[in-house]
Amino acid sequence: MDRPQELRNLLSREELQARLDAETEPRTTLSFYRYAHIADPQTFRDECYASWSPLGVLGRIYVAAEGINGQLSVPASHLDDFRAALYSVPFLKDTRLNVAIEAEAKSFLKLVIKVRPKIVADGLNDATFDVTKRGRHLDARQVNALLERDDTIVVDMRNHYESEVGYFEGAIRPDVATFREILPVVEELLEDKKDQEIIMYCTGGIRCEKASAYYLHRGFERVSMVDGGIIEYARQCEREGLEKKYIGKNFVFDGRIGERITEDVVSHCHQCGQPSDRQVDCANTACNILFLQCERCADAYQHCCSAACRDFVQLPPEEQERLAPTLTFNGQRAGKARPRSSV
Repeated sequence: MDRPQELRNLLSREELQARLDAETEPRTTLSFYRYAHIADPQTFRDECYASWSPLGVLGRIYVAAEGINGQLSVPASHLDDFRAALYSVPFLKDTRLNVAIEAEAKSFLKLVIKVRPKIVADGLNDATFDVTKRGRHLDARQVNALLERDDTIVVDMRNHYESEVGYFEGAIRPDVATFREILPVVEELLEDKKDQEIIMYCTGGIRCEKASAYYLHRGFERVSMVDGGIIEYARQCEREGLEKKYIGKNFVFDGRIGERITEDVVSHCHQCGQPSDRQVDCANTACNILFLQCERCADAYQHCCSAACRDFVQLPPEEQERLAPTLTFNGQRAGKARPRSSV
């Protein structure tokens, strides 16, 4: 049975884009999460949608029995109303809202709230350990102090396409495409370092909450996390005049793709090798791979990741539709995987 119309979007992408383009009021992009026990995730999801949609909230929110995880944008005139609505839910009272570094951006087209088995796909059996016994939260000043020590290990808990454009200097950056892949890789890498100081970080902190509890359960003794992730770390550094030890961009999962933390460009165009942190999706929708491309290569390859994709998009639309099911690009037909090293 379909849900009531007011609890889901009915507009086309074109209509949504036109509506967003017509907006003149600034928006604030933010994120939040909270682990909690939600008895009826579907009912809670519907209540959130009914409460937030009239406020003009746009974004992507996941609800599960274990809690809620959201990335969204709110019109400036309704920011206080949204905060009041959020805090009216007892377990969400005083939840920190991580305001984006580049906050005034049109980062989402519509409001999507989905019920999922978990708010982050981690592949863990939560019944085997206590997820509330998490690692120590570190503010920016504490992070910087620990990073000055030679015996501190810092681990990036994000995927390769996130860490490629920005990272804490000296961090271990696993070469994986999903969070569930990171957990066993890091455990194996640090198996003989369970007594050392380990700092983990991610975009907004949610992945490290679960990972730190898991690693403590697995025998690691000194596990800490960057409180609020890269977003909050950068804000604290700016507010307190601290050196930013995170360099480059912070990858974000919305229309902006990335927000700049420092002016450093630490990555390279996948096609010509020149410094570039411009991340784009391949213009060939049958490929759609996320990759790094400088402006010069964007012109040369018509915003495609390879010569094969460039040639494919030049075909007539009906020919593309006919051939797409029979072809593979970068080993798959869609998704954010690593592109080939040659084109």
